[in-house]
Parts: sequence; C-alpha cells; structure tokens
Amino acid sequence: MRHCKSGRRLGRKTSHREAMFRNLVTSFLNHEKITTTDAKAKEIRSIAEKMITLGKRGDLHSTRLAASYIREKSVVTKLFSTIAPRYKERSGGYTRIIKLGIRQGDNAPLSVLELVEEEFTPKTRQAKPAAPVAAPVTAKPVEVEEAAVSQIVDEEVCEAKAD
Repeated sequence: MRHCKSGRRLGRKTSHREAMFRNLVTSFLNHEKITTTDAKAKEIRSIAEKMITLGKRGDLHSTRLAASYIREKSVVTKLFSTIAPRYKERSGGYTRIIKLGIRQGDNAPLSVLELVEEEFTPKTRQAKPAAPVAAPVTAKPVEVEEAAVSQIVDEEVCEAKAD
C-alpha cells in the first residue's frame, strides 16, 4: 500500500516518469501552454512553479539548478530573462489548469496548463473602517394637511364598523 507516498506514478517506472516530467516542463516553459492529461498537468504544475521561483532568484546557483532539470539551454535563458521577471511581485500561483473534457481515443481527461498572464496586484491588509457614528436626526417634520389625516382616520373607522 502507498500510504503517505506523494506524487502520481502514472503507470511508468521512475526513470521514464522523471524523463517525461523533464520533457513536459521544458515544453511548457518553451511554449508557455501545453495540452496534456489532468494527472500529468497536476504533477507538472508544481515542478514548473519551482523552476519559475528559481528564475526569480536569478543567481548562479539557481541557474545551474534549473539547467540541470530543463533540457534546453535556450529555455533556461527564456525562463531567467522573460518568464521570471513577469512574476517578480507574485509570490506563487504562476500556472493555471483548465479542464478541456475527455480524449476520444482513450477517454482520458484532458487539460490545458498555461502561465497566468494578467497583471498581479498584491493584496494588502486594510484596517476595517470604523463604524459610522450615528448623527443626530435633525430632519424637518413632514407637513401633512389636517384634512387628509382626518379623511384617512374616518375611512379606517368606517371599515372597522363594517366588519
């Protein structure tokens, strides 16, 4: 039993699975969007976000760590020069998974894994506004004609007698 074992095996041996993940992450960072199965997208998301975090650090050590995982040097350069600076103010959540439906051939659920593109504004905690203090009521009384009031009262009395 696989209790407390994280990660999906995806029906592959370890070496095949690791090679597939490296290829998928390289393709994802190169094209910034890939279509794959749900399970693969969920696994790739965490690896890709770690690579973007390395790109945000930008030092030599993180460059070498990223280059040891990503297959192409041009993709490493793209990660550190264009992708990572986009997310300098963002503290995580660089990717999005959109479910597409099922693949016709083998009925596998498909998803699109893509980089989040919208501008991010960090949320800051704002103090709750103080409860408004009730201002004294200084409204002028509405002037009502006495004839209208007496007519309404007479109608209510008539209805009460009729019942």
